Amino acid sequence: MSGNLHAEVVVIGAGPGGYAAAFRSADLGKQVILIEKDSALGGVCLNRGCIPSKALLHLAKVIGDAKSLEKSGVTFGDPTLDLDAIRSWKDSVVSKLSKGITKLAQARKVEVIQGTAAFDSATQLRVENNGSTQVVTFDNCIIATGSIAAGIPGIPTDHPRIFNSTGALMLPAIPERLLVIGGGYIGLEM
Repeated sequence: MSGNLHAEVVVIGAGPGGYAAAFRSADLGKQVILIEKDSALGGVCLNRGCIPSKALLHLAKVIGDAKSLEKSGVTFGDPTLDLDAIRSWKDSVVSKLSKGITKLAQARKVEVIQGTAAFDSATQLRVENNGSTQVVTFDNCIIATGSIAAGIPGIPTDHPRIFNSTGALMLPAIPERLLVIGGGYIGLEM
């Protein structure tokens, strides 16, 4: 990255709040820069939360629906699960939706910069990405950095049998038993 950039509106975070703010600002005629630390737009919900868990819930519902048809005289064999194929399908759903957000940004001429933003002043920030720095000045800034998984005091996060919802979506096998601590929607869907 080289040279300084300027935008009327800078939005930090490309989750549902961030990209909606960026798109609305662009629709109102503003020059917009959208900054996101992840390589894919969409935030936790799209990339590691609601959408992946709902994709998996859909598969579970299809299996349940097939089993319930037995009452109607239609019988299917027991399902076999190919976790790698399921994960690949889930990832393709997420990728398609994230690419859709990218296309919407391009259509609105919203410039997307990947990296982590840090403020230098009330009208300037720098974006760090892989050792390079981009300076961005702005008239207005919207901070929509979203959320991260909450830790629980006294429970280690580096234990191989303790993981957050992101880790649960990447398990190499379906556990026979799973204890979910917390009542957020992603945890409930697990």
